[in-house]
Amino acid sequence: MIRHLAIGRLWHEGNSFSPLTTGRDQFRNREWVEPEAAMAYYRGTATEMGAVVAFLDAEPGWAGSVLLAAAAPPGGPVEHRLYAELREHLLTGLAARSWHGVYLSLHGALVTDRDPAPELELLRAVRQAIGATPLAVTFDLHANLAPEIGDLADIALAYKTYPHLDMRETAAKALHLLAAAVEGRIRPRLALTKVPAMLPSFNMRTSDGPMAEAQMLARRLEARPGILDVSPVGGFAYGDTPYAGASVLALADGDREKASDAAREVADFFWQHRARFQAAAPPPEAALALALAEPPGLIALVDCADNPLSGGIGDTPGLIRALVEARPEVTTVFAFFFDPPLVARAHAAGVGAILTATLGGRLTPDFGSPVKVEARVLRVTDGRFRNLGPMEAGLPVALGRTALLGIGEHLQVIVTETCQSPNDLAYFTLHGIDLDPVRLLCVKAKNHFRAAFAKLCRAIIETDAPGPAGFDPTRLPFRHAPPDVVQAINR
Repeated sequence: MIRHLAIGRLWHEGNSFSPLTTGRDQFRNREWVEPEAAMAYYRGTATEMGAVVAFLDAEPGWAGSVLLAAAAPPGGPVEHRLYAELREHLLTGLAARSWHGVYLSLHGALVTDRDPAPELELLRAVRQAIGATPLAVTFDLHANLAPEIGDLADIALAYKTYPHLDMRETAAKALHLLAAAVEGRIRPRLALTKVPAMLPSFNMRTSDGPMAEAQMLARRLEARPGILDVSPVGGFAYGDTPYAGASVLALADGDREKASDAAREVADFFWQHRARFQAAAPPPEAALALALAEPPGLIALVDCADNPLSGGIGDTPGLIRALVEARPEVTTVFAFFFDPPLVARAHAAGVGAILTATLGGRLTPDFGSPVKVEARVLRVTDGRFRNLGPMEAGLPVALGRTALLGIGEHLQVIVTETCQSPNDLAYFTLHGIDLDPVRLLCVKAKNHFRAAFAKLCRAIIETDAPGPAGFDPTRLPFRHAPPDVVQAINR
């Protein structure tokens, strides 16, 4: 007997306070994969969809149909009309036949410019379409989850690592649990417990600190008889949704009370340790001085508040202004600015040309005024590479066209046509940059950057420059998130 698996991926993390929206182009530049091409596209990648391909290759009793495969880099709210189109495409595919199981790869922090909680509505619609068919869903560790999801999904898991190095493993576990449920080997019972606090993600790395301890607690709970999975979910502090805040997913075999007990235990840990998720960092000038005072070696200076993977816009000028004014006499690479018009000028002028340009402040003056520079075009590229990993190893990346600009004797700046974090070594290899002689590596990034670069850097120094993903989310103008949840971290 062949069992039929429906597969859908709709993945986006939405910063409700970004001045930009996320549209079709942003999806096409990340993942907009036609169903018939999906197996070849994802095969061998360290992604959730890579796990789907591996599962189907290894399980001849299952046949899979990819109904939707769409993902965009984190950014501003998705255009609601586009979301509705993707939703309809998935639901139409689900209605086309009966299924033995359904697997969805969602983020959990998607917002649109009209709906602060579209994934809840999507799961309601999916459940209505498939009836009692077993449904497995995987989420990002930074999902903002509604309590009702515990009743809509049969199986729900989240990534256990940050940086997210276990996307493939998370989906593989969900798929094998789904197969076991379909085949009657387990009776999954899902519990979801909310934590009434919004936790900033700066101290949410799973290498150390409070999230590492929460994950260790979850692993101990999974050793209890009947517990299949426990997933601490930190939430996404820049998503303005009624379901903002941390949560815990727990899955048990046949006994929902066991799952609820495990979820409550981790939720209690989150609440008791919520203050440890707070973080602070020096402004750019002070952070630069700290970096230059470090012993010899590569020092990363990280502009967290403009991290694209937190919904940053790749346009804030605070750090570049500090560099231009200080003029440190060390080899410095700055990645990056999102500036399609400047990229177009660089490509038109060609390598060697001198341009008068401004960096930052193109999209909004809210985070500082532009910085005027004279720059030489050092290199132009098509912006295409394949991740070396470890995060999302093997996944193709399209930055749009890019240019490497030289400013003075020591500073090189990468500008791109899309807004994507420089989290992979191949990003710099694309631009002909050898990091060995580099002293300062300035990046618009955050914790995911550490996956590939922590071992290369003598030190990683964060700076708190003005930006849409800053260190204190309580300053943001929330409209939908419960006020007590937003402020709870300070209580």
